[in-house]
Amino acid sequence: MPVPASGHPVYIRPSLPDVRYFSGADARRYGGRWDGGGPPQEAYEVVSNPGRFAGLHAIADALISHLEGTYAIDVREDPALAGDLLLPHPDVRRAVRLTPHHAGAAPLTFVFTGFPGVIVHAGVLHDFPFPACGCDACDETSESTADRLEMLVLGVAAGGYAERYPVGRRHQLEYVLAAADGSGSESGCGEPGPIDGGRLGEAAARLRDVAVGWGAWPLRKAGRMVT
Repeated sequence: MPVPASGHPVYIRPSLPDVRYFSGADARRYGGRWDGGGPPQEAYEVVSNPGRFAGLHAIADALISHLEGTYAIDVREDPALAGDLLLPHPDVRRAVRLTPHHAGAAPLTFVFTGFPGVIVHAGVLHDFPFPACGCDACDETSESTADRLEMLVLGVAAGGYAERYPVGRRHQLEYVLAAADGSGSESGCGEPGPIDGGRLGEAAARLRDVAVGWGAWPLRKAGRMVT
């Protein structure tokens, strides 16, 4: 598995805005608001201080720059690339697609939204939103959301990502993601939802070619692909 080594740039997270956001009459900070128990039902319907996620756009740009300098990929920016998402988003600001020079490696499309947030389309059948929700009940912070974004992007590039479709009699979607540094993993499985049947068929055919998982992105070296 090609992974960045000596001579290749090391990803460094840019500094997030030094702003502390609080919510609620008792001014509890995000990330620890429900330590004493679960959130109240009404918190699921409230989105306070979405500006706390503003730094995610800078994180996404830093990841794109890192990948472009490390791996043999094509980079294309065009708002129309937001069409890679499984479901359209009403407030797209930018879209950037990274395509590795290896057919067996998963492409990534970064869609910058006005929330502010980022949605990453990984491979052929999965969209990952950052933040995952943004409501007060979920209690996400810019730091925890950046951790998840970096785990996905760097894990995909390192070859730690797999998709399966169709799975079982219900034809579910499935993914598995391993962190590039071996620090953890995650997985998910569910119904495809309202995805065009033609797109599902094309995805199923492509995933048969990567049945053991998407491969690692080839490293860049003196303008050449390294495998």
